[in-house]
Order: sequence, then structure tokens, then C-alpha cells
Amino acid sequence: MSIEKVREHFKKYGIEDRIMEFEVSSATVELAAQAVGVEGARICKTMSFKDGDDGCILIQMAGDARIDNRKFKDTFHHKASMLSPDEALAFTGHAVGGVCAFGIDNPKVRIFCDESLKRFTSVFPACGTSASAAEFTPDELYKYSEAIGWVDISKLPE
Repeated sequence: MSIEKVREHFKKYGIEDRIMEFEVSSATVELAAQAVGVEGARICKTMSFKDGDDGCILIQMAGDARIDNRKFKDTFHHKASMLSPDEALAFTGHAVGGVCAFGIDNPKVRIFCDESLKRFTSVFPACGTSASAAEFTPDELYKYSEAIGWVDISKLPE
């Protein structure tokens, strides 16, 4: 089960007890915000994109942020093309609704954090299921997701 993969990943850091599991769905930003009890912007969504012919880019970003296609192309040198649900599952081991950047053991996956997260003292990413989350500071998220860089590829609502 995907949450067990995340739990094993967190054990390396001694933080497996930070996983929250819900009786309700947290599969969307809105549902996750209700389950956790915070504004939707503080939900960390993990977006999955194609990276060349056979790779994947995961971008962790604020719940209210949207991909800025120009910034994405300037950063990654190709057009933003989201993975299908089946492709996301194949690359990450997590189904859509619970996709996260934890416990990824696929060398074809590159993980990044978007600057939109830095507005908050803490954010809530999923933990491998559509009824889970954990609370991290943006810097902790970067560390525990084993991200390889901060990027600025989003636009926020005005």
C-alpha cells in the first residue's frame, strides 16, 4: 500500500508519526483543506509532468497556485505536459488523489518545490493515499521529499 511506502520513507527521518489519516477523502485541495482544517492554499499539491521521453517531474506547490506555462518552459526547456493517472501511478507508486513526493524510488523522477509554498509557516502534502496528510514547514518538505531544487513556475490568484 502506498501509505506504507511513505511511512517507511519517513522512518529514515524518525517522523513516521507525523502522518495523519482521515475518515474522509482528502483527494482534492478543497477536500484536504476541510479534512485538515486549514485554507486550501496551505495544501501542498504534487503535480506530475512528463520529463522528456521517459522521465517525470514532480512539482510540490501551494494549493492555490497554478502552473505558469512560460515559467515552466523557461525552467525545464519543454512544454508542461501532465501525466495521465496511470502514468503518475507508474512513476510514483501513488494513485492520483494521494500523489506525493515521498517514498519515490524511481530514478526517472525529479522532485522540486515551488516558491509558492514559502508564503506559509507550514503546508500539508498527501502521504500516498486520498485520505492522508502530514504537516511540514516548507524547508522540512524540501528535505523529507528529497527535492533537488526550488523553482518558480507558478502563478497565484490575484
